[in-house]
Amino acid sequence: MTQVDGRPDEQRTERVEAARDLLTLDELTSRVGMSVRNVRFYTTKGLVPPPIRRGRSGYYTPDHVARLELVRELQGHGFTLAAIEKYLAGVPEDATPEDIALHRAMLAPWQADVPVEMPRAELERRAGRALTDDEVATLEALGILRRSRRGRYEVAASQLQVGLGLVDLGFPTEAAIAASEVYAAHGRQIAQELNELFRTMVWPAYKEAGAPAERIQQVVERLKPLSIASLVAAYEAAMDEERRERIAARARGTRRTPR
Repeated sequence: MTQVDGRPDEQRTERVEAARDLLTLDELTSRVGMSVRNVRFYTTKGLVPPPIRRGRSGYYTPDHVARLELVRELQGHGFTLAAIEKYLAGVPEDATPEDIALHRAMLAPWQADVPVEMPRAELERRAGRALTDDEVATLEALGILRRSRRGRYEVAASQLQVGLGLVDLGFPTEAAIAASEVYAAHGRQIAQELNELFRTMVWPAYKEAGAPAERIQQVVERLKPLSIASLVAAYEAAMDEERRERIAARARGTRRTPR
């Protein structure tokens, strides 16, 4: 892990001495839902700091809890051990549990419809018919499903029938792919700008007020539906404006070249 100001051990010790809720190893594993073996493995790999020694006993702090919960969150997103190590290398060693909670909150999935993993046979059963590879490709491009490991699919179940309706109407796969590229490009830009806004304006305000980690997570959870609704509203308004401008442009063109 990266040292901050050259005094990570001293800074961590100061926080430890101030902490009242030291945990035993058993209490820690119960809190984070991990086995003793996994906790020790992650400690050996340097993903979390070693326990605080008090005589012959080792104790754990909210720092350990926060970092192990972040490891678990990264695992849930399919990060490999090497990727987890790289991610945590960018988290300062003097990061507080609240700082780490921000990382966890921003990693949490934003989609309202949590994907359901299923094999091709189950996908076709829900579709009510066999699907061609081209139809599956269109559903993938529409963002309704994606291939996972072992030849299975992660499916946005509530959107499946909507996607199948588009497929039945002959929606071109090429158009779906092109649209997904537009969404991805602009989605990345929006995500970067909103993350920067949260990091520089929202997070400092809560941190200065001494808000606990749980408060940060609650803020992000409540922001999700509002952010999604705002994006949809902005998209609808932009589409309406684009349509009006096209109609106006055609009208001006007609006046310039009357029959």
